[in-house]
This record gives sequence, structure tokens and C-alpha cells, in this order.
Amino acid sequence: MELAHSLLLNEDALAQITEAKRPVFIFEWLRFLDKVLVAANRVDVKEKQKKLVEQLTGLISSAPGPPTRKLLAKNLATLYSIGDTFTVFQTLDKCNDIIKSKDDTPAYLPTKLAAVACVGAFYEKMGRMLGSSFPDTINNLLKALKSAESQGRGEILLSLQKVLSGLGGAAASCHRDIYKNARSLLTDRSMAVRCSVAKCLLELQNEAVFMWTTELENMATLCFKALEGSNYGVRVAVAKLLGTVMATALMPKQAAVMRQNVKRATLEEVLELMATGFLRGGSGFLKSGGEMLKGGGSVSREVRVGVTQAYVVFVTTLGGQWLERNFATFLSHVLDLVSHPRATQTHVEAVYSRRCVSFMLRATLGGLLGEKAQIAAGKEICQAISKQMRAVEAVVNDISGENKAGAADVSASQHVMVCALKELGSLVQSLSATASPLIQEPSIGLLETVTSVLLHPSMAARLAAAWCLRCVAVALPYQLTPLLDRCAERINNLKSSPEAVSGYSFAMAALLGGVHQCPLGIPHSKGKLVVSIAEDLLRTAAQNSRLSLQRTQAGWLLLGALMTLGPSLVRYHLPKMLLLWRNVFPRSQKELEAEKARGDSFTWQVTLEGRAGALCAMRSFVAHCPELLTEDVIRRLMTPIECAMTMMSHVPAIIKVHGAHLKASAAMVRLRLYDILALLPPKTYEGNEPLLASGSGALEHDPSSIYLRVPVGEAIPGPLPLGVSVIDASVALFGVVFPHVSFKHRLQMLDHFAECIKQAKGVRQQAVQLNIFTAVLSALKGLAENKSTLGPEEVRKSALALVMGALDNPNPILRCAAGEALGRMAQVVGEATFIARMAQTSFDKLKSARDVVSRTGHSLALGCLHRYVGGIGSGQHLKTSVSILLALAQDGSSHEVQTWALHSLALIVDSSGPMYRGYVEPTLSLVLTLLLTVPPSHTEVHQCLGRCLGALITTVGPELQGNGATISTIRSSCLVGCAIMQDHSDSLVQAAAISCLQQLHMFAPRHVNLSSLVPCLCVHLCSSHLLLRRAAVACLRQLAQREAAEVCEYAMSLAKRAGDSKDNTTIMRHRDLNITETGLEGVLFGMLDRETDRKLCSDIHDTLGHMLSSLAVEKLSHWLKLCKDVLAATTDVGGAVAFEVEKDEEDSEKKDEMDDDTMFTGLGEDDKSKPSVAPRWVTRVFAADCLCRIILLCENADKTHFDLAAARSAQAKNPKGDLLVLHLSDLIRMAFMAATDHSNQLRMAGLQALEDIIKKFASVPEPEFPGHVILEQYQANVGAALRPAFSPDTPSDITAKACQVCSTWIGSGVVSDLNDLRRVHNLLVSSLDKVQAGKGSSSQLYSESATTMEKLAVLKAWAEVYVVAMKIKKEAESKPAKPVRSGDDDEDEDDLGADVLPPDSLITLVQPELPSLSRLWLAMLRDYALLTLPAEFSSQLPPDGGAFYTPETIDTARLHYRSSWAPVLHAVALWLHSTGFGAGEGQEEVSSPPSKTPGLPQGGSSTTKTFEESVKDRMHLMLGVSIEFLCFPRPEEPIEHVMSCLQALCTLLESPCAKTHIAEDQLLAVELLNVLHRLLLTRDPPAVQLQVTAVVQETIRAALDHLQRQRTNKEGDKDLQQSLGEGGDTGELAPGKSLVFAAMELLVFILVRHLPQLNARVKESPSHVPLRPQRLPEESARLVANTVSILAELPSLCSPAGSMTILPTVLFLITGVLRETAIKTTDNSVPVTVSAALQGIKTIITSPLARMESMQAQWTGLVRSSLASVLEYSQPDESRPDMDEVSMLTAITLFLLSASNELVGVTVLQKGCMDRFRNALNSSDPWVQARCYQLLLSVFQHSSRALSTPYIHALAPLMVEKLKAVERSRPGTAAELQAVQEGIRVLENLVGMGEEQNRVQLLALLVPTLVSYLLDENAISSAPQVSKGLHDFALQNLMRIGPLYPAAFKIVIGAAPELKTRLESAIRANQASSKAKAAARQAQPTVQAAPTIKLKTSFF
Repeated sequence: MELAHSLLLNEDALAQITEAKRPVFIFEWLRFLDKVLVAANRVDVKEKQKKLVEQLTGLISSAPGPPTRKLLAKNLATLYSIGDTFTVFQTLDKCNDIIKSKDDTPAYLPTKLAAVACVGAFYEKMGRMLGSSFPDTINNLLKALKSAESQGRGEILLSLQKVLSGLGGAAASCHRDIYKNARSLLTDRSMAVRCSVAKCLLELQNEAVFMWTTELENMATLCFKALEGSNYGVRVAVAKLLGTVMATALMPKQAAVMRQNVKRATLEEVLELMATGFLRGGSGFLKSGGEMLKGGGSVSREVRVGVTQAYVVFVTTLGGQWLERNFATFLSHVLDLVSHPRATQTHVEAVYSRRCVSFMLRATLGGLLGEKAQIAAGKEICQAISKQMRAVEAVVNDISGENKAGAADVSASQHVMVCALKELGSLVQSLSATASPLIQEPSIGLLETVTSVLLHPSMAARLAAAWCLRCVAVALPYQLTPLLDRCAERINNLKSSPEAVSGYSFAMAALLGGVHQCPLGIPHSKGKLVVSIAEDLLRTAAQNSRLSLQRTQAGWLLLGALMTLGPSLVRYHLPKMLLLWRNVFPRSQKELEAEKARGDSFTWQVTLEGRAGALCAMRSFVAHCPELLTEDVIRRLMTPIECAMTMMSHVPAIIKVHGAHLKASAAMVRLRLYDILALLPPKTYEGNEPLLASGSGALEHDPSSIYLRVPVGEAIPGPLPLGVSVIDASVALFGVVFPHVSFKHRLQMLDHFAECIKQAKGVRQQAVQLNIFTAVLSALKGLAENKSTLGPEEVRKSALALVMGALDNPNPILRCAAGEALGRMAQVVGEATFIARMAQTSFDKLKSARDVVSRTGHSLALGCLHRYVGGIGSGQHLKTSVSILLALAQDGSSHEVQTWALHSLALIVDSSGPMYRGYVEPTLSLVLTLLLTVPPSHTEVHQCLGRCLGALITTVGPELQGNGATISTIRSSCLVGCAIMQDHSDSLVQAAAISCLQQLHMFAPRHVNLSSLVPCLCVHLCSSHLLLRRAAVACLRQLAQREAAEVCEYAMSLAKRAGDSKDNTTIMRHRDLNITETGLEGVLFGMLDRETDRKLCSDIHDTLGHMLSSLAVEKLSHWLKLCKDVLAATTDVGGAVAFEVEKDEEDSEKKDEMDDDTMFTGLGEDDKSKPSVAPRWVTRVFAADCLCRIILLCENADKTHFDLAAARSAQAKNPKGDLLVLHLSDLIRMAFMAATDHSNQLRMAGLQALEDIIKKFASVPEPEFPGHVILEQYQANVGAALRPAFSPDTPSDITAKACQVCSTWIGSGVVSDLNDLRRVHNLLVSSLDKVQAGKGSSSQLYSESATTMEKLAVLKAWAEVYVVAMKIKKEAESKPAKPVRSGDDDEDEDDLGADVLPPDSLITLVQPELPSLSRLWLAMLRDYALLTLPAEFSSQLPPDGGAFYTPETIDTARLHYRSSWAPVLHAVALWLHSTGFGAGEGQEEVSSPPSKTPGLPQGGSSTTKTFEESVKDRMHLMLGVSIEFLCFPRPEEPIEHVMSCLQALCTLLESPCAKTHIAEDQLLAVELLNVLHRLLLTRDPPAVQLQVTAVVQETIRAALDHLQRQRTNKEGDKDLQQSLGEGGDTGELAPGKSLVFAAMELLVFILVRHLPQLNARVKESPSHVPLRPQRLPEESARLVANTVSILAELPSLCSPAGSMTILPTVLFLITGVLRETAIKTTDNSVPVTVSAALQGIKTIITSPLARMESMQAQWTGLVRSSLASVLEYSQPDESRPDMDEVSMLTAITLFLLSASNELVGVTVLQKGCMDRFRNALNSSDPWVQARCYQLLLSVFQHSSRALSTPYIHALAPLMVEKLKAVERSRPGTAAELQAVQEGIRVLENLVGMGEEQNRVQLLALLVPTLVSYLLDENAISSAPQVSKGLHDFALQNLMRIGPLYPAAFKIVIGAAPELKTRLESAIRANQASSKAKAAARQAQPTVQAAPTIKLKTSFF
């Protein structure tokens, strides 16, 4: 294939390949040429032009296939338009000669067609450049047209279209000729030709004025005739032609009008013409009158659908603004269509016409009009309805009967009503909450108008009105409850009108059915209301025979609708329902028999309707309340059902007696019975039943559908007519029952079926056979799902005979069913022999049969066999099947056979999977050959080829990435196949091409060329075919997942190309391709407004989501502008006006922006440049969600996005860089616009965005005003965005969300001025008042759980504010008198004083509400605690609900509690802590359930509880809730809940009351620790683990305090003291009971988790590689430190014996932590873990245990071995170069100082310690030396001389030596100086410790050393600073020592004269320079301040 990629055709390569592969090679070359010619250098092209023209024109006569000729023509035309045009006329003449040729043989046809294609392409590309040659060409083509066969006719017409498009107005002289010749072909028998004519005429009407003036009527008639017997493609093409011509006639194109004086048609004329087609079809107006008088046949469906599409094209062409202006006319015209008697001759036809008209309205209104215009249209529809209704009322109230014609009007008006109401409903539902002006404006009176139709005499109209009300309620849920109430009231008042009973019950049922779409629901009491009305209707049905029927139907309908409310509501009414059901049916066989003899035809009708209704309600119950279907309930339902089954067998006799009009009622009972049986488990009715032997859907066929769920993808339910539904239901039931029937019965049924087919004749036989087949298929499917078998041989035989007979049935649907059934049978039987037998039968048949029918049937049978048995089961037949099907697929004589064979082949490829790999090459080459040769008009063949190609690509799969020769060939074949299909004219084939490319991209992404694929997809986005748009978006979605940036780039390049080159025809053809500067993203956002298909919209969302994730951060401004443009298009400009609260300096800029917004909404005149419709609310919601995602993406990308100072500097460096914080005003603005919109969903999204913005930007400082944050300037906007959400008519979910935002805002600390905060705070205060109003508050619109949600949200918000307030207060108390948020630490803070919050100001806002808040919070926690009880305790719940929930809504309430309890728990803990468990509440308030608030449960006993009891209650509540949650936090629980809960526990345990409580009940503490341990196992975040350690610490402290109290009480008793604490006398700790054990478990877990090396087992394992200790991350370090300090406290909880049990472990762990974390730091700081370990060692060693005689030996052993461990760990070691010696020395010193008694005289240890000190003194690091001197000093000074003396003897000499050496190397750094100073201090102290007689010797060491440090007076001035420091230090020390030991000093100085002279000269120099003295005095402190080492914690 690579050889084909050259500018000239590689003829040598072509000659070498086989004949079969040549067409592919040539096609590949042409494809390459097509890409390369446009891009190539013109000079190169001109050089080779001659040769190229030869090669290309040579190909014309080589009989090229359809795709090849298309490309060939395109290339030739391109070549001439780029290169020289000298020879173009020669080539043109050559083509014309070929066209004129008389050769009519099929072999010559491709050459002719190629020539025709070339002519078309020339004119299209070069147009007027070809000058005057066109008349000859056109005549030539028209001549050829007369004699051509269908393929030729199609091709010539397409060529003519191109000629016309290229020449434009220049070809005017030929227009009439073309018109005359083409129009007769509009009724050609070939559908493809009809399509081509339509396209050609569509091109012609652009310039030919006569088509839409004088010839307009004829055009219309022609089009109507063309629609007779048409297929989908023809309907689309003709509708486009008809619609466009009509639109042009109405609004002609300017240019054409200028040339000729045109008489424009009026709108009435045009509509009248179109209506003729809709009402009379192609019969025209010129037929003789006779036929019309006879009433003529009805119009065929094809014509009606075609004209319907033409109406849509007509309106779309004229555009949205035209529709807006002329909507009234259009509406009345369309509604007249459906009221015309000719459109409604039969019921079925009427229903069909209604669907057509509904489609017209939906397609135009729904897509073309913006939300404002839609509201106006809604008004018009309302007026139309009320006008109709007035006419109807006039007829109905006309008692005298003068108005005879009126009756016909009423029946016609029902259809108008249905269409108008359906459209109104759809309109309101799509507008959702934005429709509120339509409902609220009294002048429109929408609700009154719709409700009035509920009294219409026709049932269809009443149902449509009910449906419309349901739509209103779903769109505006606040209307739901009032509407229900109104209907209920009307039913009660108008009980005596049959229409009212029926209409209002329909409406109530519809409203109840809509409840599940309204998340806020309806009040529970409405259920009771419905039940009482229904009961009343059923009870009074018998009283008045005029109303019995309606009342019966209405009663049961309401009960059925009630069931849709679900189990939580139905549960309360179930007993009553079961009773009602039992009473409708006779109780026994005897009653049934008796009943037969009674009654007349009317009572039987009522009875049957009643029973049908009861069964229908039962079905609804079973479908919607499966949780209530216990065995007992099913048993009680079965009684009436069995009775109904028996009754059905009596019905035929009853109908015989009482007349055929009962048939419908009986059928209804049968339908309901089948429906409910199909839902119940078949086990409940083992028994068998006899079986019976397509229309359009409409609501009146089955009123119950008014309340059922609407199937996915449908807008309005359309149940089928009763007859059809009964058969469908019986078929479905047969499938359910068949697997449970005995084999004998199965055989009987199958034989019975065969008999039925034999007996039926004619058309009826087909129908019977279809029904039977569907039933058999349904049964086989049931068997397969149940994994059961078909049965013994005779059952199989009978089934097989039935199926095989149908495989050669002429009806294709039956053949399909038979093939499926065969496959299913093979699957169910599952025996190899059976499968082989079936396969063989088909093989034989296919080899011998020649007729189309049996060849298609049996080839499908093979496909189905493989499909259902799977690759492995049918593997042995694969080869034969494939070879037979490949042969059939090549049968060019019958395209039908090809289609079926290819379809089966695709099934086989799909099901065989990898087993097919061997057949891929031959199949692929066949597919390519067919693609290149089958004419495009046979679209079915091409569609099947697409399916095969897709299946083959999947089979080869990831192998496609390979580079081997075979794989490369396969891959390029696939790509060629896709290219051919992409160029096909049929949308389905193009869609198949896209999905093939999508799969190729999945397996071999490098080989799919996005630069050509993406533009192609973008063009398809504007296609009129839904399938194509779906495929394109699905493909884009996959591409955007991996390569979003490339996709967007290529799409933009398409827009640039469209802008640059006007002659680029492919683009210009798609004039509506609207890629502007917003790129592909903008187009997709625009599509969201137009598309209604669910899958398509969700794919667009995903695609945009992928693009956003990859690109939003880099192209931030672009994406924010996209979102902003979508959000700014509010339906009214009100959104923008409210924004005037902005700062002054931004005003001018804002004004400009506002003008933009106004322009964007009120569309400018230039209709094309702006999107046609302002974005709808759904799109705006998506844009708001995108905004939140952008913020999140920026957060994950780079923190600079949230730092204004950094962002500004980054932008200064790189002006292109884009950072989120710079767009803050836009973000706030967008969130504000969304939060204050009409649409509730958008308000939610806006509030969510606002909350995200506040959270992310709250702490960003404002660089220009230190101490302020950037959000402060937006506080007015935040307030304004929140205020509307608290208005009384706002739905609960929005108020709840707004509360959340309020608490985030108040808690964020942005606003520092109390008065500003009050604005938002007051919103919360007002909500709190609402909460306190209690349960029985104002009239309810929504369900009780909505109220629960709102109240809990308020309490949660207050809790969050209180938690923040307490935190601020605590911080303020801990750092004294300093403003909270200080900027720089300069002194100018006083002037900020005004703005800075006094520390407790937030608390002052909460304080006044605390008494009531605390009470409500506790009540809420009590509720929550009850709701979390397991189901088995449900009997303990209070019968009348809790403080904030009612028992009926308990299930939904749980969810609301679950989301809000945690902050409340934390708040209550803080409150209890701060008030000492509410001690100050005053006695009467402590009474457990606070009786003050109405609506909180009253206390059972009025006695007030003691304070202790209330403490206990509250403790139990708090701990219970916490432990229950922490035991098993659900994975989806946010981590904040876990944190809140732990913080609450921590706070709680800080208060003394709680401490005593938990300490007295040790098991409680143990359980708490166990639960925390479990929490640590499941939750990783360090914050959680830290918080856990805090709780553990508090728990341990509580126990310690308790133990301490016990010990003080038992002071005197020595023995008792011994046994107090855990472990008692024995020292045993029982797991599960011991607090210490539980704590150890948890702490060890943390330590080992963070320092795995501590685990001894790890070291012993053979795979263990010793690791170098690593620095722990900061959080882990803090965690380990906390753990260690808790560990050290544990021994004090134990008795002496107990502590000896745990001490070894504790010491092992603590010394281990020391070993692992003592690592040198750069700044010599001590890691927290180390200081904790040292502190822990000290705590343990100094514990009172050391003084216990009984434990002496053990204790000594412990201390010694611990020190030994430390010594071992601190041994210098190559593997640990960075060990922190200082920390190790400190530990050793600790042991020596604190445990001297145990260590005196242990030589081994003593030697080790001395070694460590010696190493340290010799260390090269001055810091280590300095610390070592300090530590030695403390050892030397130890009170026990026994301990210190050996150390002094061993180490003092070394020290002296070190210090003497300093004279030779004076210190160079401050640290070295420090070391020397510390050393001298030790010496001085030794001198002091020495006895008088040794003092001289000691001073003789010290003084010369010091004197040696003094500098010569000449050297002083030049000496470095540090050296000077040493000099001064020595001098001062000498001056101090002299007076201390005068005698000894004199002796020493006297003994060495040189010392004396140096000292004296130094002193002189010192006194002489007083300056030097002053300087020295100043230098002294600085030297002193050189790193003096102070441990963070003093250990000694």
C-alpha cells in the first residue's frame, strides 16, 4: 500500500499485483492524491500535470467503481483548478463523447458513470471559468437522462446538481429544461433516483425563480406524489425540497428578487398548499369531483410523515425569529390540520395525525425558540385551548339541541386539545422552573385553562389535560400539593358529573405519578386524602347508575396511582387495600357460579371494569412496592387473582348472553391479569392457562399509563390499543410461564400452535403466525434465562417443525423470527448433535436452493446458530458457514441475498471472537471489493458491510498496533474501507464508518489520522441525522479522552480553513458549520441547547468534561469565557442588573460587560454570527458545574492559582500565563448569576460554585492592604446571592444549600466587621426562628422529609459557625492581647484596631442563640441516635416520630440526618465542655426532653432529673453516637465527619465530668480504644490518626486522674496501694478488659505503621534488608511523638506488678523510636520524636516504682538493659553515618542522672558510656563537642559521687588536652568558639568542686589554658571577630577567677612569669581603650548569644 503514495501512479507496482487487488491500489493512490494535491507546490504539479491528466483520464475508461469514480472526478477537477487549464476542454469533450456513446452494455456502464461524475466535478470546482460550454454539456446530460437506467439516472442528476451549483445564476437559460426533465423523475420507481431528483431540484430552486412562483402549486403536487410509497431517504430529501421551496416562496432570496419582478406568496397560500398534502396527499386538486364525494381513501402514512417533515424544514429555514413573530398563525394552522375530518377518519388515523402535528410543534418550538419566546408561545397555546373549550362548552350546554353540527365539532376538538396540551406540557417540562412566569401570570390563566379541559366530553382530551398538569407539577414542584388539593376539592364538589369524576381523577392520578420526579415529595397526609376519596368513590358507585362506571374506574385509578408513591407511604394503607381487593371478587367457586346467572349487561360492564381496575391497582402495587411483598401478602393477593383466572373462562359465555360491547371490558380484565401475573414470581401460580391467538400509541388506550413511569427516551407515554396490548401481555406472560410448565403441556401447546397456523387463511395467517412466533421466542428466552432445557425429543421435534416451516416464509419479519428461534433453541438444547443437525440442514438448503427467500432465511439461521451457541459450541461448523456466506455475499444478482448473508457473517465474526482470526483476510478482501463495486443506492448492503468491518476490527483487536506485513495490510485495508464508507451518501453508512474508525483508534491510535477525522466529525455535528450526530459525538468523546488538545486544534483549523478559502467546497456545503473563535467546545455547548436525545447529551457532557480536564488549566481565560457566555445569557437581564453592588472603580468596565450581555440575549440582526438560541437552563447548569470543576483542576495543578501576589509576579514574567485568582471577579459574578436565576437547578449549582469559591479563596491575602483578604471586597455580592434563597417560597433543598454557604462564609473569617457579618448572620437567625416553630407550622407544600432537610441544614450551619467561633476564641485566649489576623509584625497595628475582630466577637453573634440552639442540637442528636438503631429495635422508636422527623418519612429522613449530625456533635461537645455539661442551665431546663419547645417530644415524667443523671444521659448520647459511627464509618462518609467526630470526643473528654464518667466505667474506655484502633486500620489520612492519638491521650489522662483520686483516698493502706491500678498483685492484664492493653495495641500499631523497623519479626525474616533510617515526614513525626508520650504514661496506670509487665515493651519501643529517628538535622534542631522519646525515658526512670522494695531486682535489670540497648544503638557504625550522637548522649546522660543507684559500679555499662563521651569529645563537629561538654558537666555535678568520680577521672584529662590544643588552632566559627566556652565552663566547675588542698593543681590546669587564649595587644586589632571573642571571654573569666580563689590564683600566676606579663598587658589594653571596653560590653552579649543550646524541654 505504501507504494501507492506517490504523486504519479506507480504503474510498475500496479502491474505486479494481482488483478483483484488493483482497484484497492488505485483507490489508495487517489486518496493520497486527494490529500497531496491541495498541499503540494504548484510548480511541481504543473511539471507533472500532463502525465497526471493522462493517468487520470485513462482511469475513466477502466470501469471504476462508485467510490473510485467520485475520487477520480474530484482529483481531476482539483488538478485543473491548481495547475494549467489548457487541456480542460479536451478532457471535457472526451467525457461528453463517452456519455453520448451508444454502448448500453452493463460492462460499459461504470465508464459512462465515471465520465458523468467528472463533468459534474469540473463545473462544481471551476464553474464560470468553463465559460459558454455549459449548454451543450447540459443538453448532453439531459439526453442521456432519458435513456439511462436507474443507476445512470441517479448519477446524471447528481452531476446536474453540481453543474448548477458551480454556475449559479449563469445557467439561467437551461433552468426550464432541467426542471421539465427532472420533475417527472420525482415519482421514479427507484427510490435512489427520487432522492437525486430532490437534491437536484433543491439546487435549482436557489436560482430558478419560477419554481417558487408560477410553478409553486405543481411543485407541491409533485412532492406529494413523490412521497407516495417512499422510504426514509426519499422522505428526508423531498421534505427538504418542499420545505425550502415553500420558505423561499414566502421570503425570496434578495438577489433573485432584484433580477425579476416577483409576486411573493402570502403565508396563508403557502400553508394552504402544505395542508393539502397533509389532508389529501398526492391525489391533487385537479381530480374529478366524484372521487372526493365518495370520501376517497385516507392519505398514506408516508405522505403524511413526509409533509410533516416538510413543515419542520419550512419553519427551520425561515428561522426562530420568524416563528416567534408568526407563531399564532402557524399554531392555529397546525391545529386546524388535526381537527379536519379528513385527518381523523378512523381512530387509528386520528392518533397518527396527532402524532404528526405534535412532532411539528415539538421540533420547531422546542428547538428554534429561546426560553423567552417559548413562554410567549405557551401563552398562545393557552389561548387556543381556551378558545376551543369555550366552543365545546357552548355545544355541551346547548340543551335545546339547535346546534346539530356541534357534536362533530366536539369530537374534532378533542384532537386539537390533545396536541395543544401535549405541547404545552412538553414546553413547561423543558422550561422547568424557568416556566414560572407562564404559570404565575393571571392574564394567561394557564392552570385554569388546563383544568377546564378536565371536564371535556372526550376522554382523550381529559387525559391530555391531566398529563399537562403532571408536567406542570414536575417542572414547578411547589404547584404539586395545591393542584392535588384543588382536584380533590373539585371531585368532592362535583361528584354528580361523570366528566368531572373522570377528569379530576385522571388529574390526581397523573399528579401522583409525577411525585417520584420531585425530590421534595408531597406531605404524607395527601396519601390519606387520596385513599379516602377513592374509597368514597368505590362505595358510592352503586348508588347512581349514571355514575357507576366513572366512579368505579376513578376509584381504582386513584388507588393504582397511590401505589407509585412507594412502600413508605403504601405500608400504612396496605391492610385496607387487601380488604378492598378481596371484596371485589367472589370469595368461592360457588359464588362465582351464582354470579353467572345474575345481572344485566350494564351491571356486568361495571363489574368487569371494577375488576380490571382492581387488578390494575394490584399490578401497580407489585411493581412499585416490592419491599412489601411478603409471602403472606402474596398469598392474600393470590385469592382474588385465582378467582379472576377462573372468571376469565366464564367470560365468553357472558358475552354471548349480554352482547358484544362487553368484549372491550373483558379484554381489559385479561390485560390486567396477564400484566400482574408476569410480575409475580411464577412459583405462586403453578397451574396452566390457555393462550389467545400494531397500532399507534395514545393515552386513551390505557388511562393507567398516566401515572406510570415514562419509559426512558420517550417524552410522553403512548400505550398501544387494547387489542395489541392484550396480545403483547400474553406473549410476555407466556415467556415467563413456559419454563415452569410440564413437558406434556409444552407439547400440547406447540401442537396447538401448528394447528392454528394451518387453519388460518390469508392475511390472518400472517398475523397469527407472527403472534405465535413472538410467544415461542419469548418462551425460549425465558428457558435460556432460567437455564432450563426445552424437553424430550417430541417437544423438540414439534418446536423444530414450527420453526423450520417459517424459514422460507415470504414475510421477512417471520424469517427473522424463525432464525432467532432456531438460534435460541440450539442454545437451550445445547447438544452438539442437535446443533450439527440444524447447521447441516441449512448447509444443504443453501447449496441447492436458488430462490431468494430460502437463501436469505437459511443464511440468517446460520448466523443465529453461531450467535447463540457461541464460538466454542459451533467452532467445528465455522469453516463451512464462512465459506458459504462469503459465496452468497458475492451474488451480485440479488442485493437482498447479499444483505442477509453479510448480516449473518457479522453475527458470526462477533460471536466467534479469536477463533475467527484465520478467516479475517479473505473476509476483509471481500468487504473491500464489495465496498468498491456495490452501487451506493443499495444502502442496506453497505450498512451490513460496515457491520462486518466493525466486527473484524474487534476480532483483530490490539494486534492492529503491530508492524508485521500481514498486520499492516489488514490495518490499511480497514482504513481504506472506512474511507469509502465515510464518503457514502447514506447517514447510517457514515455512522458505521465513524464507529469503525473509533474502534481502530482504540486499538491502534497512532495509525488513525486525526487531522482528517476530526474535521469530518465536526461537519457531522451539524448533520440533520440524529444517528450521525450520535456517532460523531461518541467518537469525539473517545478521542478527547486521550488527545483533547489535538482534537481542539484540528477543529479550530477547520474554522480557519472555512474562513480562508471560499472555494473549499466541502466546507461551503456545510454552511451551518458554526465553529467560531470558541472552537469545538463552543459548538458542543451550543448543541446542548438543541439536542434532546439523552445518550447524545450525556456523551457531549463527557466530551466537554475530558476537554476541560486536559485543557482548562492551560487555556483558563478561554474556558472561563465559555462558561461565562453561557451563564450570562439569563432569560431576563435581571441577573446582570443586580450586580451594581460592585466597587466604583470597576463600574465603567462592568457597564460595558452589561451591554454585551444585553446584546447576547436580545439577539442582534445578524442572525448567523450569534448562536440562534440563548443557552437553555440545562446548559447553564452544566456550565456552572464546569466552573466548579475548573476551580478543582486549578487547585490540583498549581497553588499559584490561589495566591494573588505570586500570580501577579508570574503574569509580569509571562503575560500569556493565566492564573485563576486573576479572574476572581468573574468567578464571583458567574456564581452570583447562577445563584439568583429562575431555575432551581441552576440556583443549586450557583450556590455550590459560590461555596467552592469561598472555601478556596478565603485565605488569599490582598497584597495591597496587608491584613486583609481579597474576598472582602465581594461581601455585598455574597450577601445578595444568598438573600433570595431564604425567601419563604424557596424550595427546601435550595435553602438547605444556602445555609451551608452561609456557614462557610461566616466561618471563613473573610469578613472582619461585625456589622457586615450581621447581614448574612441575620439570614441564619431568621431560619432558626422557622425551626423553632416546631412541627405543626404553616401549610406544607412538600413532604415532611423536605422540612426535616431544611431544619437540619439550619442546625448544621449554626453548629459549623459555633465550632469556628469557639476555635477563634480559644486561639485568642492562648496568645494574649494580639489581634487575630496580624499582617506584618510591625508596630503600626494599632490603626488596624478598628477592623480587626476582637477575639470573641463571632461568639457574641452565636451567644444569644445558644440556649435554644443547644436544646435543638441535643434533640437532633437524640433523633439521630434513634434512627441509627438496627432494624430489630424499630419497635422502640417513638410512635409519633422525633423532634424533626415524622414516622412516615423515616427512610428519607435518615439520609438528611446522616449528612448533618457530625458538626452538630462537635458543637454540642464544645457547648457541654464550655458550660460544664450545661451546669448553668438552671434546674428546670435540665429536664431531659426540653418541654419548652413546641414540637419536641414532651417528657414522659415531669420529675426533673438530677444534674448527675443528665450528665450521664448526655455522655451516653454523645459516646453512643460517636462509637456507633466510628465502629463502621461507611466508605462514602466524608473524612470531615470522621474528624468532627474525633474532635468532639476530644473536646468532650477534656471536661472533668466526662473524665470521671469514662474513668469509672473502664469497659467503656476499652471499647472506645478498640473502636479507634479499628478506625486506624481503615482510614489513612495523618490528620485522622493525629486526632485519634489526642482522644487516646485524653482517655488515658482521665483514667490516671481517677487512679490518683483512689490512691489519695487510700493513703495509709500500704497493701492496698500495691494492688491499686491495672494488673493488681499478679501483674496480669486481661485483653478486652484492660485499658492499658487496649491502648498498647493501638499505639504499637501506629508505631509499627510509621516505623516498620521497630517490628522484631520484620528483622528476623530472611528477605529483610536493613534500611538506613529516613527522616519521617512532619505529620508522621508528630504522630510518633504523641504516641511515645502516651506510651510513657501507661506504666503509671498500672499497679507495680502490672507496670513490670508492660515496661519491657514500653522501653523497647521508646528506645527503638530513639534509634530510628535520631538523625542529624541541618540546623541541629531536635526532632519532635526524639524529644518525646527522651521525655518518655525520663518519665519512666523517675517514676515512683524505683522506690518499691518488692520490685527492686526486676527494676534494676530493666534500667540496665535499657541503657545497654541505647549504648548499642549509639555505637558508631558505617551504615548509619548521619546518626544524631547528641540525642544518644542525652539519653545516656538521662540514665546516669536519673537512675544512678542502679548503674553505679556496673563496669560494662560504665565503659560503654565513657566510650560514647570520648567519641563525642573527639568529634569533628563543634556542636557535638559543645553539647557533650554540657552533658558531662551535669554528670560531673551529680550528687552521687560514686557515679561521677569514675567519669571525672576518665574524661577530665582528655578535656584539658582538648582545651590546651585550642591555643594552636584558634576557633574560626561561632560554633567552635561556643564549644571552647562550654569546655572552659566544665573546667571551672571542676575547680569549684575540688577540695581546698587540690585547688592549686586544678587552677594550674585552668589558668594557663585561659591565658593562652589571650591575644597580643598588637594582634587584637587585626584579629577576626571570633578570635577576639575568645580573647575577651578568657580575660573576663580570669578577672572573675582571681577574686574567687585569691591565694591559689596568686600561686599559679607567680609560678610562671610569662603568664603574668601576658595577663597584665591584656588588662592594660582593656582599661586603656574605654571604647574597646564599650565595644566588648556590646560584643559580650552577642558572643554569649552564639548558639546557646537550650533543649526545647528541659530533661534534667
